[in-house]
Amino acid sequence: MTWRHRDGRFMQSVKAGLITLAAALSATTAQANEADAKRLLQAMSDYLAAQKAISFDFDTNLEIVSAQQEKIALANSGAMTLNRPDKLHVTRKGGFANMEMAYDGKTVTLLGKNTNLYAQVEAPGTIDQLVDVLRDKHHKPVPGADLLMSNPYKELMPEVTEVKDLGSGVIRGVECDHLAFRTKEVDWQIWIAQGARPYPCRYVITSKKVTGWPQYTVDISAWKAGADVASDGFKLEIPSGAKKLTPDEVHELNEIPALFSAAKGAK
Repeated sequence: MTWRHRDGRFMQSVKAGLITLAAALSATTAQANEADAKRLLQAMSDYLAAQKAISFDFDTNLEIVSAQQEKIALANSGAMTLNRPDKLHVTRKGGFANMEMAYDGKTVTLLGKNTNLYAQVEAPGTIDQLVDVLRDKHHKPVPGADLLMSNPYKELMPEVTEVKDLGSGVIRGVECDHLAFRTKEVDWQIWIAQGARPYPCRYVITSKKVTGWPQYTVDISAWKAGADVASDGFKLEIPSGAKKLTPDEVHELNEIPALFSAAKGAK
């Protein structure tokens, strides 16, 4: 009986030791996982920042929650060309809008093609400054704007509380590194092409503070950089008879049409 008692205590001690070891290994693995994810995101950021010219096509899927608590997805497609530090050209077309934007480093012109309405804003500076002006002053966010900035890592990481490397994923035949990040208000994921050109293939933001946790997804394709980018004048031809208004008055520039509204009481 004495040996059995001692054996039992010994086995309990071994079991406790194994649990402690497993917990330590799990913590070490999590730390390595987080470090890998940050390294991969930093590599993408460095690659994007180093490109003086970039062009790509994009598809967006914006989920909204209606006043009747119905989740609806709005799909758009478009194309973007940028030359750092101060040139940008964007087109976006969906079921409710057909818009174009051009920025030449001094003036940004926004055109609603269906309504033949346009707006112009003096905004001398860089693409970073333009993105801030459009988003904060005129409530006209640029699709995937965080990825266009001169330092995407700096834009994306400040409020992150949790990081995961989820391994590989494939987006339209391109093998990617799949990373997930959490903040207090949103969860976001990114799929980054593996290899010498670590560009973003998919970017998903989930709004945790909004009823229904709607998502905003940007899929990127036809990626080109450097000499492969076609020349662009970054000028927008205003159609004959187009009426000039303020950006807030050209409703076609909004990603959410007036037909839809956010759910009442959404948090």
